[in-house]
Amino acid sequence: MDDQAILTRIEALVSEEHKLQADERERAVSEEALAADRDRLQAVSLELDRCWDLLRQRRALRDAGASPDQAEARDPDTVERYLQ
Repeated sequence: MDDQAILTRIEALVSEEHKLQADERERAVSEEALAADRDRLQAVSLELDRCWDLLRQRRALRDAGASPDQAEARDPDTVERYLQ
C-alpha cells in the first residue's frame, strides 16, 4: 500500500468515524444501536491508529534513505500500547 492509498483509507475512516459520532447522538434512544455504534467506533479508531502508524513508518524509512515499502502494518496490540 503506498502513501496515497493509506491517506485515502484514513480519509474514509475519519468520515465513518464522524458519521458514527453523529449517529450516536441521534440514536441515543436505542441501547442496541448505541452499543453497535460504539463497537464500530472503537474498531474504526483502532484502524485509524494502525494506518497513521504505517504512514509514519513509511515516511521515516523514506527520510532515512530506505524503501518505504519495507514498512509493515503492526498488530493492534503494538499500536495501542504506544505512549503518546
